[in-house]
Amino acid sequence: MNSTAEIPATTRQSERLGELIEERIVTGVYPPGTRLDEQELADTFGVSRTPVREALIQLSSVGLIEIRPRRGATVPEVGADRVCEMFEVMAELEAMCGRLAARRITPDEQIALQKAHRACEAARDANTPDVYYQLNEVFHQRIYEASHNGFLVEQATALHRRLRPYRRLQLRVRNRMATSFNEHQAIVDAIIKGDSDLASAQLRAHVTVQGERFADLVATLRDFKAGT
Repeated sequence: MNSTAEIPATTRQSERLGELIEERIVTGVYPPGTRLDEQELADTFGVSRTPVREALIQLSSVGLIEIRPRRGATVPEVGADRVCEMFEVMAELEAMCGRLAARRITPDEQIALQKAHRACEAARDANTPDVYYQLNEVFHQRIYEASHNGFLVEQATALHRRLRPYRRLQLRVRNRMATSFNEHQAIVDAIIKGDSDLASAQLRAHVTVQGERFADLVATLRDFKAGT
């Protein structure tokens, strides 16, 4: 691959590189078994090896790649069933965050949650899925923090990071962004009302990928692979 990808100066190179590499992994540009050579990646993206090395370490920390002595970085095999299993666990972690947030959220945290929700609305109206996803991460992080359970926040954040590329691709499914925002509204309403059971149920349903939504995700992955 010899095309150079544009790296915005306003974004830390290693973070942006990580996003570009993880999307290429998920969409099959770098299929399972691919060895990710630092120099080749540096040439591809038009950067030095240092941010590439940092990006690979970040991706390794969340399990998207494997780094082994004398073998370097490689892309592991992750089947659709495994992705579905991870989403099942993510749904339960977020449901727990929502339950606790509805009981423990402070007035300042309520304001921060609503602000994050409104930011998502602006991205939805502008029809910018990648911007919406970035703001969506902030929205979910506000809920994690409002749970006031440090261990839960660590676990939810780690798995959220592992599923980032899949959650981002989901938002490119037709109408998914608008549906996601409507689900956010129901979640915010339940948390602000202090209805812990409803907040938990709404978050579980929002994150669970099954049935048609799982089929849509698999189809989106297939379409991306066909277009590469």
